[in-house]
Amino acid sequence: MQMMPAGIPALRMVAMPSDTNSDGDIFGGWTMSLMDMASATFASQEVKGRVVTVAVDAMTFHRPINVGDDVSCFCHVKHYGTTSLVVHVETWVQRHHSELVEKVTEGAFTFVAIDADGKPRPILAPA
Repeated sequence: MQMMPAGIPALRMVAMPSDTNSDGDIFGGWTMSLMDMASATFASQEVKGRVVTVAVDAMTFHRPINVGDDVSCFCHVKHYGTTSLVVHVETWVQRHHSELVEKVTEGAFTFVAIDADGKPRPILAPA
């Protein structure tokens, strides 16, 4: 049996019927939106300021998300640049009314730190 990553998820939601298409499947775009929100929040905390998403470098859908699943996004920094960082996001679910835990999606989101004028600003990677 798989176990979710250690730590606190950057975002946690329950997949609802309103998040599905006409066939009852959870939209991939809904999942991507959650991952962008989770990684943006995480990135802004890392750089202690505003960030903007500039790229989704990779996205892999391993398994579907079902209505009622408890969805959690876990983040870590994959790479620091001068003004940017790449955040790796793993999306995990605990299946509805079940103990089953599965990794369903993962991706790499690139963010640029910006100042009050919306211009890129330098960031300091932790030592």
